[in-house]
Amino acid sequence: MQHYHAVVWLDHREARVLFFDKETFEEVDLKEKGHKMHLHHKKGSVTGKRTPEDQHFFQEIVDALKPAQEWLVVGPGSAKLELVKHIHKHASQLSDHVVGVETVDHPTDRQLVAHARAYFKAADEMRPQT
Repeated sequence: MQHYHAVVWLDHREARVLFFDKETFEEVDLKEKGHKMHLHHKKGSVTGKRTPEDQHFFQEIVDALKPAQEWLVVGPGSAKLELVKHIHKHASQLSDHVVGVETVDHPTDRQLVAHARAYFKAADEMRPQT
């Protein structure tokens, strides 16, 4: 995959990484091992404590994103922020690849790529031109 931009949509069970350019896109699907749902509150937990994030799952996402130079991280809940924290803590040399974090519900692949193309077009227009 030789694309400059990537967008990752994720929740705590799955991630969709899409590499794209002006005309095409390629997708990589990742699922958390065992498909277990993370609890984000104490209610319903046996111990009454929050279940820790799956750092291995986050690292798989980071590894999948590596071929691209700029990453947009999106999703409906807190998993996107936890992924960014993971990047800062465990892959700090890649932190500058994250150019945006946004809340996005459950788009189709085409809707997600259209959103990411619009985001990067606007972001590129804001950068100094050299």
